[in-house]
Amino acid sequence: MSGPEDSPAGIGPIALTCGEPAGIGPEIAVGAHAALGTALPFFYLGDPRHLPEGAPIAEIAHPSETAQAARHGVPVLRHNFPAPATPGRPDPANAPGVIEVIARAVGMVRAGEAAALCTLPIHKKALIDGANFAYPGHTEYLAALAGVDTVVMMLACDALRVVPATIHIPLSEVPHALTSEGLERVLRITHAALVRDFGIANPRIAVAGLNPHAGEGGAMGHEDAALIAPVIDRLGAEGMALRGPASADTIFHAAARAQYDAAVAMYHDQALIPIKTIDFAGGVNVTLGLPFIRTSPDHGTAFDIAGSGRADPTSTLAALRMAARMVRMRAASDAAGAAR
Repeated sequence: MSGPEDSPAGIGPIALTCGEPAGIGPEIAVGAHAALGTALPFFYLGDPRHLPEGAPIAEIAHPSETAQAARHGVPVLRHNFPAPATPGRPDPANAPGVIEVIARAVGMVRAGEAAALCTLPIHKKALIDGANFAYPGHTEYLAALAGVDTVVMMLACDALRVVPATIHIPLSEVPHALTSEGLERVLRITHAALVRDFGIANPRIAVAGLNPHAGEGGAMGHEDAALIAPVIDRLGAEGMALRGPASADTIFHAAARAQYDAAVAMYHDQALIPIKTIDFAGGVNVTLGLPFIRTSPDHGTAFDIAGSGRADPTSTLAALRMAARMVRMRAASDAAGAAR
């Protein structure tokens, strides 16, 4: 499932939003630049005061200066915050700045000034406390900024792409939240993204069942046969290559993963446990269904180690590289479509 080489190959810079400045975001931004240098230019959108003391910084006035600035340090497009950042201790005064940075970066990507968006982790409680943040998380806020009703969360690494059909809700609510219309939207968005952004002409998608053994003929629940299977049959009749509902305990081992390009799970942990087991450090969160490309490291702010120098940039590196691959794939797909 690896993609093309990570060279930018003429694509614009990637906007990296600062996220919660008291978390590990500033450290992993510096670590990502140390690993990538000029090979994959990105610019950090945030307050340069929040980056680790002594880190090489090259301030820029516009994203177009990123590639040149990357030779000298982390390219930083300044966004002034009202307060300094103390590692591990989020300051509500900085919450509006975190939100403003996300909106500013989306504007740059949509204007073509940046090729894609990569977001460092936010802390939702800090945003609620400091700015009455009205969204469950990053993804929902990005959807609102883009004017999109439905987006899909994909977690991806080299060995697996997986999509949860329902996300941040209690397990007890999943059977009620899971609808045929909602599952169909998730499958259509996932299929379209695999074609346009991952370069897979005829994607194969495995669909997990909700219940143990996918209901085992109704002995362990009726949702699999009554709700999931008809959606698979309907979309399969349109030409989508779907398999399922399959028992979730048998579709994530290596031999099974070789038979599909992405798996759709029915709830959060059903999707995230396998990918975090397979590649805890290198997983990437990808938002499908937006009019722009957005990736993010698959971890949080890690306040317990912020400022210690122990933060691992592996997931951020993977997110930046995946964003660059998706930019190239989308451009190629759109060009091929225009030529037809």
